[in-house]
Amino acid sequence: MPRRRKRLDSASFDLPAEQLRRGDFSHPTAVWARDVLIADGRSPLVTVQFSSEQSGLLGGIDEAIAVLRMGVEDWTQLTVHALYDGDRIDADETVMTVDGRFDQFGHLAPMCVGVVSRRTRVTTNARSLVEAARPKPVMTLPARNDHWLLQRGDALAAQIGGTMQLSGVAQSSRTQPPLILVPHALVAAYLGDTVAAVRACVAHTPDRTMLVVPVDYDNDSVATALAVARSQESRVWGVQLATSEHLVDQSIIPVMGGFVPTGVNSHLVWNVRNALDAEGFGDIKILVSGSITVTRIRQFEEEGVPVDAYGVGTALTSGRFGFVADVVTLDGAAHARAGRTLKPNPRMERVR
Repeated sequence: MPRRRKRLDSASFDLPAEQLRRGDFSHPTAVWARDVLIADGRSPLVTVQFSSEQSGLLGGIDEAIAVLRMGVEDWTQLTVHALYDGDRIDADETVMTVDGRFDQFGHLAPMCVGVVSRRTRVTTNARSLVEAARPKPVMTLPARNDHWLLQRGDALAAQIGGTMQLSGVAQSSRTQPPLILVPHALVAAYLGDTVAAVRACVAHTPDRTMLVVPVDYDNDSVATALAVARSQESRVWGVQLATSEHLVDQSIIPVMGGFVPTGVNSHLVWNVRNALDAEGFGDIKILVSGSITVTRIRQFEEEGVPVDAYGVGTALTSGRFGFVADVVTLDGAAHARAGRTLKPNPRMERVR
């Protein structure tokens, strides 16, 4: 993916400027330290350097810049240099520097660290998943196991890593039609009748929009996939296999033995693919989801399992990714705590 040289408008993050300036979301000690400086009449000119503890794919820089831009009284008093979201970074590499009066922006530094740490973790994980699945698409499924306030930024970070967003709102890309995922809850609202739910979706969704339909509601993925295809073939982009890891799909029971039969396994994918192909539904794709990781994607690909796309959720936020922020110059002279030093990075560009 080519580097995106245009930064997102800070207003697009819809941040609460007044609360940021008060320090409502900052660590209490950072706000207290700022207040001490103000009370003592000390306003040192500093360079705060943000650097990565690991190698990966950078995310969250535009959001961190937005925190700074919206969280200070006068943005023009800061000078910010930064890499771009989507840049490859090495361990100990400087990704952003902020020059200004520390009492004006110091309380925001921990927030910026948290933003780039979280989003870089998602972006890096997304790229690893995409590289394992290439050239097949990896789609970000609606978040279920994380705080709703994190979802919008995580979705952007995952897209920077190369995934497509697949949610309850039609999404499109240069290579796919607008897609929308039919949620299991909507199937439940139609008494568990997947075909009825799909018919309702078709009736109330623009003609260009294609559906991705879960077919595991009755734990009979083959029968449900065929019923959906027969009913609304022209509007179904693909079927989603999402069988619980605690269940064995009905099509697997006759061939159990010699493999782990639960959840979405290679035999289930082949059963659905063969059944669709046998009735002439070869254009309907198969998306697999449920605890999808880089390892599982590689296993499916090495075995030649006929998966067309992968749906991911918790794999995007697994693990950790760390950054640090340090004062490295004071009033124009080099000054840092032991073990830290100014590390200029010619790849960074000034933020206008």
